[in-house]
Amino acid sequence: MVERISWFSPADYEILLFFDACDIGATSKVVAYNIDYNDVYVNKRMRVLEDAGFFTNDNGIYELTDFGRAFLNGEVEVSEVEALDESE
Repeated sequence: MVERISWFSPADYEILLFFDACDIGATSKVVAYNIDYNDVYVNKRMRVLEDAGFFTNDNGIYELTDFGRAFLNGEVEVSEVEALDESE
């Protein structure tokens, strides 16, 4: 179960759950199509998640990092993720 993070948008959870279910490399457009969100918005949120260490991005192909997998597996403290909020 993924914990509630204050700076996550609802799309962030959907993005992470997509990669949890399909551990593949995918573009933000493919992810947006599969989670039924606007592709421009998903691209923006994936860049935020990439900056926070959840994804790598190789020429537009996003893949979960070990940190992203650990978060999805409940192995990362919420406080650690909360501290990644750059808007504060």
